[in-house]
Amino acid sequence: MASAPGYEPRGPGFYSRQVSWVFFVKGELPQRSPGFGLICAEGDLWKDQRKFVSSSLKNFGMVRFGPKRDKMEERIAVGVKECVEKLSRLTSPCDPQPALLHCLGNVVNSLVFGHTWSEDDPTWLWLQHLQEEGTKLIGVAGPINFLPFLRVFPEYKKTMRFLMEGKEKTHVVYDNMIRERKKRGEGSGPGDDMIDAFLAEMSRRQASGRGDEGFYTVSQFHHLLADLFGAGVDTTLTTLRWFLLFMAQNPDVQTRVQEELDGVLQGRPLTLEDAAVLPYTEATLAETQRIRSVVPLGIPHGALEDTELAGYHIPRGAMLVPLQWAVHMDPKLWPEPDRFNPGRFLTEDDRFYKPEAFIPFQTGKRICVGEELGRMLLFLFGATIVHQFRVSPPDGAPLDLEGDVGITLTPRPQSLLFTARFETTR
Repeated sequence: MASAPGYEPRGPGFYSRQVSWVFFVKGELPQRSPGFGLICAEGDLWKDQRKFVSSSLKNFGMVRFGPKRDKMEERIAVGVKECVEKLSRLTSPCDPQPALLHCLGNVVNSLVFGHTWSEDDPTWLWLQHLQEEGTKLIGVAGPINFLPFLRVFPEYKKTMRFLMEGKEKTHVVYDNMIRERKKRGEGSGPGDDMIDAFLAEMSRRQASGRGDEGFYTVSQFHHLLADLFGAGVDTTLTTLRWFLLFMAQNPDVQTRVQEELDGVLQGRPLTLEDAAVLPYTEATLAETQRIRSVVPLGIPHGALEDTELAGYHIPRGAMLVPLQWAVHMDPKLWPEPDRFNPGRFLTEDDRFYKPEAFIPFQTGKRICVGEELGRMLLFLFGATIVHQFRVSPPDGAPLDLEGDVGITLTPRPQSLLFTARFETTR
């Protein structure tokens, strides 16, 4: 382990994705396995797919201005409204995770699959379970990347079997959705979801004769859908859960957020445009992302060339795990880093700003392609819930703010009390 003092953005030498035993393609050794999807893709495939995903998300409304953004906001608002309705029906303390997962998840489902599920749909319940367990178990399997021989031991063997079988079963679900879409004759245009967009681009590439249609294979399709669904749901859901816990733990901060929201909204629904005049609310969301880095270890990178870091020689091909937690908890960058303090993100005249060392969506060429969408979801869900409800620990009980590390740093299951602030919410 090498620690570079302070925060220093690195050059392109670390932008590769290292081969991972955890994500290998079944039946092939990792050394020979191509990277599929977006997270594990490399080279020209990664460049092509990142451009495609970025362009598609912008077409769906992941932009800062214009009618497409309004359409995206309407999609998110449907999920937010359903979530508020679910929380308003609670009569006792509960863990908000199921309600958040269903409502937020269906927003992502509509964007990725063009489909939403009812709360009790067996396929949706199974996907939720697989997502939750898979996120934990990939963290458990992490040591295999450094000590591959561990995969023969029963504990790790069982974990890898669960991950691989889950991957195969989800690909069957994705394939059924794709086949149904083709059967209905859809996918001839860009559409409003990733399945439509991919099918349309696949057809266009095959017809063009450019020779790059190999980037649009069935296997790539499955892996891309898995990446977009998994990353789209898990990171935002986890941040929202931490946000509500820290609001309950810090009632004075929560009160100030609510007063700011009350003053701006005056009884109307929250919109994305309101973010510009809600600096303290924005700062509070940002402080949540800092103090509980959702991906504390970052995503493994690989060295493209021999280089040096903190006096250590890093050979070409070495796996590099960026410790995002260390950046966000460095006392030289963030005084009293263990204290929840939204003021870190406010200027002297109370304007919201983001320090360079604030990297919740990673940094560099591999920065999260859905960063803007993630911000939209976090703002509309988080701010609306805290505006509509007073969030508090049941009976003043202490909250567990440690969490468990898998791919993400996830809060442990625990109950919160949601008390409606307005008659219209009750």
